[in-house]
Amino acid sequence: MKTIITYGTFDLFHYGHVRLFKRLKALGDKLIVAVSTDEFNALKGKAAFFSYFQRAEIVEACQYVDMVVPETHWNQKAKDICKYNVSIFGMGDDWKGEFDELSVLCEVVYLDRTGEISTTEIKNNLAQPKQVGNKNGNSASSSTSVKQIKK
Repeated sequence: MKTIITYGTFDLFHYGHVRLFKRLKALGDKLIVAVSTDEFNALKGKAAFFSYFQRAEIVEACQYVDMVVPETHWNQKAKDICKYNVSIFGMGDDWKGEFDELSVLCEVVYLDRTGEISTTEIKNNLAQPKQVGNKNGNSASSSTSVKQIKK
């Protein structure tokens, strides 16, 4: 059995994540996804919208994922490779070269990212109010429009 493992926060789960998991799963028989815990994200200076448990549940629901484990620190990758008898360690190519030292334990692959989508981009776009026309033809922020609809 060929086991693949990958790591990430996987916040605001999107089609780029699904495509990464699909391509990784195609490399073997079992895909393990290590999801960064909230505490580990804090150490990295990151904050996720969804909690670790919510993100793990979302990732686990993906048809390509066979197992979800917590990522709690930088140094666990080598231990996980041995613990789960991993054949392939895979990451997006934005990490290219960062984990080459693991190649003494298993094959290391860096897959192309899905273009035009990233969690950071989604967060940035959501943080900027969009201008929409109201019934008078004047522009208003999308948050104002939503409030008007709720009334």
